Amino acid sequence: MIRPAHPDDFEAILRLNVESEHFMSPLAAARLQQLHGWAAHHLVVDDGGVAAFLLAFREGSTYDSPNYRWFAARYPAFLYIDRVAVAAPQRGRGFGSRLYEETFALARSAGVPVTCEFDLEPPNPVSGRFHLRFGFTEVGRQRYGAAGKLVSLQHAAPGAT
Repeated sequence: MIRPAHPDDFEAILRLNVESEHFMSPLAAARLQQLHGWAAHHLVVDDGGVAAFLLAFREGSTYDSPNYRWFAARYPAFLYIDRVAVAAPQRGRGFGSRLYEETFALARSAGVPVTCEFDLEPPNPVSGRFHLRFGFTEVGRQRYGAAGKLVSLQHAAPGAT
């Protein structure tokens, strides 16, 4: 079942974030609380426990991510998917796709594109294929952080799915 995230889910969300931290930035409890308050869309897949989550922001947020800021400088309106993670034992069950379908439905209702990024260095080909299936196309690249991570900045029309 997909439902809005609430503070009781935060411990599980933090565990999922750690599990996928090689592709996402670290996340502390206080920061998750802050992001939850800013988010336009914070969902979990509840399969007897939190099996996956997605966190997204609209334009105008005070979110300070360099990737979010890249889109904010170029698009007047958008829904930015900041992070999505699925528990390792739950992968392959369509939870990520279901979270994206819900996100695209929200974007369609608002008439805004969906934006996100995925890693090129270190490479994340699974994410690249996943985003291609949802109609995303690359609109830029950005290198950031101490390790010089390179990301592909992606855009999809709200009706792409």
